[in-house]
Amino acid sequence: MKKLTPVLFVEAIEPSLAFWVDRLGFAKTVEVPHEGRLGFAILERDGIEVMLQSWASVAADIPKLASAPRGHSCGMYIEVEDLAAITQKLEGVEIVVPKRETFYGATEVFVREPGGHVVGFAQHG
Repeated sequence: MKKLTPVLFVEAIEPSLAFWVDRLGFAKTVEVPHEGRLGFAILERDGIEVMLQSWASVAADIPKLASAPRGHSCGMYIEVEDLAAITQKLEGVEIVVPKRETFYGATEVFVREPGGHVVGFAQHG
């Protein structure tokens, strides 16, 4: 195995771009239109890649996948060098788990991005 890239299915990609690109500094490297809106996008930063795909695009591309129950049963956990710098960029975003210290040596915070997915940021050390 060489790489793991999450694909986040969302109702609309545009609101999630404000989170990933504007707040966190990811670059949109690929965008694919679908029915007059974005249907798919690839975002990259510092060797981390996230893909966003609209449910409408999924339905057109892989109908069987689009008929699966929708939900957010998978969270993302991103290690960062400076949690304070990331936390500043998250002002106004829904906090799911406030900043905490863990038994495994991490300081972390979890938020909900506009597509509904939980994203954790952790500084180990």
